[in-house]
Amino acid sequence: MESVQTFFDAIKIARQQTHANLTVFPLLAPDWGEPDYLTLEEALGQQSVHVTEKSEAGSVPELRLINSGKSNVLIVEGEELVGAKQNRMVNLTFLVAGMSEVLIPVSCVEQGRWNYRTPDFHSGHKVMHFSLRRSHQNAMKDNIRAGWGLEADQMRVWDDIREKSVQMSVHLPTGALTDLFDSYDNRLEEYSQAFRLVECQVGAVFAINGQIAGLDAFGHDQIFTKFFGRLIKSYALDAIDWLEQGEKDRVSPETTRRFLDSAAECTMELHPSLSLSQNIQFESKEITGSGFVHEDRVIHLSAFARGDSMGATRVGFSRFSQRRRQ
Repeated sequence: MESVQTFFDAIKIARQQTHANLTVFPLLAPDWGEPDYLTLEEALGQQSVHVTEKSEAGSVPELRLINSGKSNVLIVEGEELVGAKQNRMVNLTFLVAGMSEVLIPVSCVEQGRWNYRTPDFHSGHKVMHFSLRRSHQNAMKDNIRAGWGLEADQMRVWDDIREKSVQMSVHLPTGALTDLFDSYDNRLEEYSQAFRLVECQVGAVFAINGQIAGLDAFGHDQIFTKFFGRLIKSYALDAIDWLEQGEKDRVSPETTRRFLDSAAECTMELHPSLSLSQNIQFESKEITGSGFVHEDRVIHLSAFARGDSMGATRVGFSRFSQRRRQ
């Protein structure tokens, strides 16, 4: 799509920042003005949006979102919603129109609970960890192409959470992924404090153990600022899990630029969204990605290095069950 290519063409790569085995390359873009929408966390805080179970009985793959405000609301793939009958994460990025009601596609990230804690959901202040997002995104692509709608592979999500908790030696009483983040809160905060925002930063490319893992970018630096800390911790959880001792390889700006160029050159597919505009799915042999464009402007893009490329075996990208068998 021309709008995506234009977006990538405008991106500049700033000097890398590194802590332990996590490296971040800030992505800079020109000032495109103020966003004309709210983030989900902002709207929930203003109580202009309410998210509840689909019905009193509930439905695992869908939640009801009522936007009683005039502003459109951005909901980002991988965002956590906490409360009601069980915690969920959002399946895709989309924009909900003001004064509207929709059913949003979600996945359960708390397998062992199905009872009300609160009537409504609130923000979990998290974006799910990188490896889960990549696995989840690939499954979403398969389902969309097969005509199965916007539901994810729920069993795969639960398997990923269970395997991650085993790898990181954390017991999850209700299978809640948020408890895994909380168990490593101090370590995650160390990573978070080590990185800083740069002026005009709209995104970042992340590398773990000297290998590029993925990127997240937004159409406005004001929006990226709101997700910056959550994205650092999203990648840091995997970085902690995959920490290697000894000298680390360095990722060059040239390698980072090639990753951006590869994402821009991917085959793009448009698919209907829930409320406004369309979702984008894109991929190549090296990259898989997803995004959202509204009125010919990029709102959000995420792209990940495939598990069988870019150093998969070095940073532990293969699934735990596969490594265990090996």
